[in-house]
Amino acid sequence: MLVHQHIGLPLQYRTIFISDTHLGSRGSQAEMLLDFLRQHDAETIFLVGDIVDAWQLRRGWFWPQAHNDVVQELLSKSQAGATVIYIPGNHDEAMRSYLGTHFGGIEVQKTAEHITADGRRLLVTHGDQFDAIVVHAKWLAHLGDRAYDFALWLNIWVNRLRRLWGGSYWSLANWAKAQVKTAVNFIGEYEKVLSAEARRGGFDGVVCGHIHRANLRDIDGIQYVNCGDWTESCTAVAERPDGTLLLVDWAAAKRRRRMLQEVRAGRPLPEAPRARRKRKKELA
Repeated sequence: MLVHQHIGLPLQYRTIFISDTHLGSRGSQAEMLLDFLRQHDAETIFLVGDIVDAWQLRRGWFWPQAHNDVVQELLSKSQAGATVIYIPGNHDEAMRSYLGTHFGGIEVQKTAEHITADGRRLLVTHGDQFDAIVVHAKWLAHLGDRAYDFALWLNIWVNRLRRLWGGSYWSLANWAKAQVKTAVNFIGEYEKVLSAEARRGGFDGVVCGHIHRANLRDIDGIQYVNCGDWTESCTAVAERPDGTLLLVDWAAAKRRRRMLQEVRAGRPLPEAPRARRKRKKELA
């Protein structure tokens, strides 16, 4: 279930899962993530890998205030009583040297088991260990990372132009992946492999990240949950008090808020490109 959240008072969940924030990279949507964290609370927060992008930081230091604010917000939630568990991914793999330790109350674990309110056992893992390229051809993974950086850089400029036209945030990288058959096949295979691993471990489901593709679906009786990311889609997974899991599309929620503000202010909403082309044809 994909939910476009109402934006108002902070929402309280039992659990929140966040992955692939890539703090330290220019593609990180840290401001959007900070906004999400300030408007959502949970008893337990899982940081499901690639929270800090050490690959990018090794190439050149980039750490603006918004990235620091995200870290401070997570530390504040931990100090306020939330259980925060950090599961490193491949971009922050150095954290795997600190398994079992705490940083400001945030515990580092290789993987985790989460039991939902309705009693289901979920394996929580970043998922890079099931990516053959990351495991067996790390140089190719780094090459792909540079290509991905370019796509994110281009995405920034595309969205700046869209804002000039009154448009809202749009993910170029997500669109490209949806068009490329090889990427679609890889995503499908990745989902099956993670679900099979959960089944082998006797789990009812798996929560992961890594491929930047938010999803929540049943695969042969196993609940597959991917948190998405905060470089493209700006999504997270939340558990309600009854154990129901849902995908939160924060970018869509922000678009909805903007539309409501426009309506309340009595201003006309931006016309969609397809509708605009159709109207031009009708007037021609």
